[in-house]
Amino acid sequence: MTTTTVLARRTAAALLALGLGTPLMASAENLRFGGNFTDDHSSSRAMEMFQEALAERTDGDLTAQLFPNMQLGGAGENVDQVSTGAIAGTWIGISYLSRTVPELEALSLPFAFDSREEAFELIDGEVGEMLDEKLAEKGFTALGYMELGFRHVTNNERPIESIEDFEGLKIRLQPNETHLDTFRAIGANPVSMDINEVYGALQQGVLDGQENPYSIISTKRLDEVQQYLSDSGHFYDFIVVVANRSTFNGLSDEQQQAVLESMDEAVAWQRQTAAEEDQAARETLIERGMEFTPISDETRAELRKASQVVVDDLREKIGAEIVDQVLEEQAS
Repeated sequence: MTTTTVLARRTAAALLALGLGTPLMASAENLRFGGNFTDDHSSSRAMEMFQEALAERTDGDLTAQLFPNMQLGGAGENVDQVSTGAIAGTWIGISYLSRTVPELEALSLPFAFDSREEAFELIDGEVGEMLDEKLAEKGFTALGYMELGFRHVTNNERPIESIEDFEGLKIRLQPNETHLDTFRAIGANPVSMDINEVYGALQQGVLDGQENPYSIISTKRLDEVQQYLSDSGHFYDFIVVVANRSTFNGLSDEQQQAVLESMDEAVAWQRQTAAEEDQAARETLIERGMEFTPISDETRAELRKASQVVVDDLREKIGAEIVDQVLEEQAS
């Protein structure tokens, strides 16, 4: 999908949202965005690009103020702040919005994506449009989807070589029921926990392990409290940039366009940069002393089979239509 088409889709979603609430303000001079990613993560750097582009497009009449690295609290708190209008927006892993918009869990089908290109094609198409509308109904305007990446397991107990190696591992996951159900299905003991608590829980032995993209494991320095690293790639994860619907709708048409165009530039840069940094982050973790064990195709097939029940349950939970649409687009 072209950038123009993606922009048109997001503009349409914003116009849909316009009819769903009363603007909080007629205009805005400064948009405050909170995030839980570190300053050096590609998403935070992309937000800095957005900040610069927005100021340039509006001749400084509309600016963005950024608060990365949990300056305004954890991801869950950032979502609440956007929901109430305390801040204009946030950039977060989509799982933190899945309790508000359960349909987002359709993006979390286990072992579903073979490449990031497949994931982008999905989110930039009809599925993404449908999710934008669901977010709008709950008071959010989706501004763009960045890469968080394929998620991989780390732990302090043993290398992951077979499905049996997951048995009983107490592993931290995001607050996403599909993620949690998947790890129950493969024999682990998953625990939902905000990212700001994970390092301490691993350090104290409260958890055996966690799962995250290589970039997060590296930037959060989780290798300091974890020994074993796999390439499980069990989920592909997105970062969604969302704004408070009423705040966004309070902007003029020209300001809204400037926000969307600036975000499109930032998202395009982040996706490319995240892809380049992914393998580099893995090598960094190995250089720092983590023991890396690749998962075989046979083990991956067993994991996919064991987690099929999660896909079936998700059809009942959020509706077969969106789940089947995701599966059909992946197969095409």
